[in-house]
Formats: sequence, C-alpha cells, structure tokens
Amino acid sequence: MPFSMSQASLPSFEISLNALSAILDKAAAYAAVKKIDPAVLLHTRLFPNMFDLARQVQVAADNAKNGAARLAGVEPPRYEDNETTIDQLKARLARTVAYLKTLDHKEIDSSADREITFPLGPTNKGHMNGDDYLNHFLLPNFHFHVTAAYAILRHYGVDIGKSDYLGAIPMKTT
Repeated sequence: MPFSMSQASLPSFEISLNALSAILDKAAAYAAVKKIDPAVLLHTRLFPNMFDLARQVQVAADNAKNGAARLAGVEPPRYEDNETTIDQLKARLARTVAYLKTLDHKEIDSSADREITFPLGPTNKGHMNGDDYLNHFLLPNFHFHVTAAYAILRHYGVDIGKSDYLGAIPMKTT
C-alpha cells in the first residue's frame, strides 16, 4: 500500500502540535518555579530578527491548519494572533488538532498532482503541485517553527529534551 498524503501530514502535525503543547506545560512550570513572568518567555526569541516564542507557536499552528486545508481543497478557519498567555497558545494548538481531525483524508490524498496556491509574504503567491508543496514547503516550514519554539525554551533553560520534541510517536520497542 503506498504512503498517502494524509498519512505523511496529519499524524506528523498532530504529534508535533501535541508535543509543543506539552513543552508549553513544562515552560509554565519552569516559569512558576523560577518566578519568571510567563510573558517574558512568550516574548523571548533566539535572535532579534526572529519571531518570538508566541509567534513561533502561532505560525506552527497556522502552517498545519492552513497547509492541510489547502491540500484538502477547503478554506481553513482564521485565528486571531492575539494570544498573550501560555494557556491561550495551548488552546490554539488544541483547536488546530481538533480542526485537522475534521479534514477529509481522501481529498488530501488526491491532492498530489493538484496545483496548490499559497501566500509567500504579503503580496506574492507560490504555486506547486500538492506532493511538492507538502514535502518541500509545508512540512519543512512547519517543523522549522516547532523546532524554533523548542529551541527558544531550551535556550532559556526549560528542562526539555529530544523525547519532548518528538512527543508521543507510535513506536514499538523490543
């Protein structure tokens, strides 16, 4: 059985978004123990020209919901980028995971050869077939922002590691 577009995208999005939510729990606990205002964590960035933690989480969620919706050929829900707390960011991630579960796998699977149009900044649009869009644009962008959020918190001192980043991946052990 060939590996489908929905199999290549939806589980990866769900596992990573849930892992990101769990990492945010650890960030909240860290802030409480260290007596740090959680807002400080949300505004932390790795370098001045990079997005802060809150924006990295927002963009990761947007990549998952918007990209999967494009592949399914439907209009995604719009989220305001107004989260100011860890709990609000976690709610955004949970909304995104719930939305992904509503998408038609067959529509996503049939998108491999369909042209996908997507924004590239405020004025430009990109065009790729679905297979290339998923593999060469959507997944790398999504994982970039999840990784950046992880890196910000790790750099700040939150006790997280690779297993936190990977999340609850389906695995058999011997």
